[in-house]
Amino acid sequence: MAKLTVGRENSDTIDIYYEDHGSGRPVVLVHGYPLNGASWEKQQRVLLEAGYRVITYDRRGFGNSSHPTVGYDYDTFTADLYALIEHLDLTDAVLVGFSMGTGEVTRYLGQYGSARIAKAVLMGAIPPYLRKAQDNPEGVDQAVFDGIKAAILADRPAYFKDFLDNFYNVDVLGGTRISEQAWQNSFNVAVTASTHAAYACVDTWLTDFRDDLPAIDVPVLLIHGDDDRILPYSATAGRLPGLIEDLTVVTVEGGPHNIAWTHPEVVNPALLQFLSNNGHLS
Repeated sequence: MAKLTVGRENSDTIDIYYEDHGSGRPVVLVHGYPLNGASWEKQQRVLLEAGYRVITYDRRGFGNSSHPTVGYDYDTFTADLYALIEHLDLTDAVLVGFSMGTGEVTRYLGQYGSARIAKAVLMGAIPPYLRKAQDNPEGVDQAVFDGIKAAILADRPAYFKDFLDNFYNVDVLGGTRISEQAWQNSFNVAVTASTHAAYACVDTWLTDFRDDLPAIDVPVLLIHGDDDRILPYSATAGRLPGLIEDLTVVTVEGGPHNIAWTHPEVVNPALLQFLSNNGHLS
């Protein structure tokens, strides 16, 4: 198991677990909440077959990475990603983020720039800014997130059951695009994540990325389902055109939040075409 030490908490190190497979242009896949790097299985396979080097990793608090009680903010998450990219000495890389992972991708390009990065993909995007405020009326009420935190504290497994039902739109797609077994696998991964991370990450969803977006100077592909119940299209993806200079948008009709699993026949060709066509779709 490959691990990179990114810090310490008291007497123990904070380690990030990663996998590095294949050769060619590196593609770094940054997973969503509450999953881990293995959740990219439908993309990893096709990327490897297409001749790319594929790096997946588990965010701190999730999967096989350390489960500290510190560092649950996007500056730290992105510093972890930066440390991994520097450790592997990646160049001409592509950053692909899903859900929470779109925050790392956006903050990385805003804070560290594109010296090592050629392109980026945002899938089920969390930017630009999710919290409703006077200068952000399109956002979501704070009370919604307070309710999520209360639900996690009251019964974390029950919360994850409801969350994953809406993550996959099980009432519509169950038995066709999401099997009971695949749903159960996601649930198993979710409940084995750090209990602290499950709660602390909710506040990170309210990060304001509006200052990061204008700094993005590489081509970006945005893929988002128009029936996303976790990060509604109108509050997220629908606001990004005009905020990112070079943006290509693919809207997945009827797509839930985790379109990487439910709609690979749309996601994977768009991803491969974007990677191969100089950062654009033909």
